[in-house]
Amino acid sequence: MKIGILGTGMVGEAFRTKFVQLGHQVKIGSRTANNESALKWAKSAGPNASQGTFNDATEFAELVFVCLKGAVFLDVAKTLSPGSMSGKVLVDVSNPLDFSHGMPPSLSICNTNSLGEEVQKALPSAKVVKTLNIVNCQVMVDPAKGGHPTMLICGNDTEAKQKVTTLLKDIGWRDILDLGDIKSARGTEMLLPLWLNLFGSFGHPHFGFKVVRG
Repeated sequence: MKIGILGTGMVGEAFRTKFVQLGHQVKIGSRTANNESALKWAKSAGPNASQGTFNDATEFAELVFVCLKGAVFLDVAKTLSPGSMSGKVLVDVSNPLDFSHGMPPSLSICNTNSLGEEVQKALPSAKVVKTLNIVNCQVMVDPAKGGHPTMLICGNDTEAKQKVTTLLKDIGWRDILDLGDIKSARGTEMLLPLWLNLFGSFGHPHFGFKVVRG
């Protein structure tokens, strides 16, 4: 599969490495075509790895991962070529964290809206799927590190969610729970304050949430 990764930070790095290892063709996208980190990775990761701008990555890919901080993608979406995401699956793993008042961060969008919904509004022709935003990036690509927690997924398109679910299983996720349409991202994003509390208690990010069914 051709996968686009938007973002060159820790989250994007974790996904690009994992997907190349699984045999996918991966293009990392950044603001500039000559991003030093992306160029270095593309040269070292083999023939299935490449880099370019955000727009290059979306045009190349069948499926795109948003690995940017908070609502940054909402600005990036305005710069993409018309139709570059039309009909494509867009996996949003980000959270609307607001660091303007220091640590711990608060949520800039919550309760009656979510970042996932705003991403879908920004690209109405894309099939947005919200998932993986409730764990650390190391656990995202290796759920065993978090004790095999439950992964929550939501989005408006059933086929898109099935495609992402298959990819999650390839990564190693065993317990995946579909919450319904993209409005369910309100709940998954509001788990982040609790996640931060647990991170402070544990002192490490290798954990997740487990839904226990009676």
